[in-house]
Amino acid sequence: MPEEQKVLSVSEITRQIKFSLERRFPRVWIQGEISNFKRHTSGHLYFTLKDEGAQISAVMWRSRAESLLFAVEDGMKVIARGAITVYPPRGNYQIDADQLTPVGIGELQLAFERLKQKLAAEGLFNPEHKKPIPEYPERIGIITSETGAALQDIRSVLARRFPSLEVILLPVRVQGAGAAEEIAQAIEEMDAYGRVDVLIVGRGGGSLEDLWAFNEEVVARAIFASRIPIISAVGHEIDFSIADFVADMRAPTPSAAAELVVRDRLELLEVIKNYCYTMYGSLREEIASRRERVQSLVASYSFNRPKDLVRESAQRVDELERNLTTRFSHHLQLIHERQRTLQHRLEALSPRAVLRRGYALVRKHGVLVVSARRLRAGDEASIQFHDGEVLTKVQK
Repeated sequence: MPEEQKVLSVSEITRQIKFSLERRFPRVWIQGEISNFKRHTSGHLYFTLKDEGAQISAVMWRSRAESLLFAVEDGMKVIARGAITVYPPRGNYQIDADQLTPVGIGELQLAFERLKQKLAAEGLFNPEHKKPIPEYPERIGIITSETGAALQDIRSVLARRFPSLEVILLPVRVQGAGAAEEIAQAIEEMDAYGRVDVLIVGRGGGSLEDLWAFNEEVVARAIFASRIPIISAVGHEIDFSIADFVADMRAPTPSAAAELVVRDRLELLEVIKNYCYTMYGSLREEIASRRERVQSLVASYSFNRPKDLVRESAQRVDELERNLTTRFSHHLQLIHERQRTLQHRLEALSPRAVLRRGYALVRKHGVLVVSARRLRAGDEASIQFHDGEVLTKVQK
């Protein structure tokens, strides 16, 4: 061997290779298929990236792996970002990955998962924050597009199930630039108005892009802050939005939301009738039981004893009769009071009952006006009283 030839040790050549590779590839993006995936007990991820012609070892440390928004598994195609490093003890080179992106999952889906993870960590989805939906609402608020099919579906169901129910609409854009802010503002306005018992917020189905306004953080926080219970009704049954997770109740469709929020009028009347039957049945059983007891006393040995026992038994019978009459009257009174209460409640659900108390409904182009800010000078409006309707023009 020539004397001028420098001989390197394995460690020396490995150090030089490590220095050259790591300086040449401080950050690279590599696309490949995951194989030999292992999650160490320490939380670090070890796997191989391969394609049809080659493969490279990869590692992702726990601090980075904890921020992944998807489950890593063999066979998944990903783009790994990281630095090329050399592991001297084995003489292997690998990619030290600090980011993994699944191939085929778009930015919107990743943004959805990030916001979902963030809000879940803050507790916005926790069951203890869910407000109960009122069983018998008198006034329902709707926040959706004025021209969309969702509004027509909701109105159709409400008209069929309980036509006298009062509905207040705040029309908004449900997609496009500024739609999320408009939806959030409408929720805040309804909350400030405070005269609706429950809110339906939603729209018909569409793509992820079409439904994106309901995945915005501003809408989620407006729903969470609302004092009024909110039912989300976004898209079709398979569509889930951030609004669905925050809302007090999720409905698979706008029509289903209308069915959830109000019971059918005939069904309610049937419940009242069954309740009355139950009350009358219990009362009849009580009367029959008391009658049998009296008859048993009359036929008993004590009843046929000397006159003093006869008088004592007669007095006891009189007392039982008085108690029975009192209880019977009390039960009848409870039944009548319950019937009157339910009747008054049904009557109170009618908008005309509200109008007879001096209130009026103001509509502009057939849409109910809930705020003076929605009227301007020169606007024509109709005012409905309990005995008729008049047209008016706003002066200022």
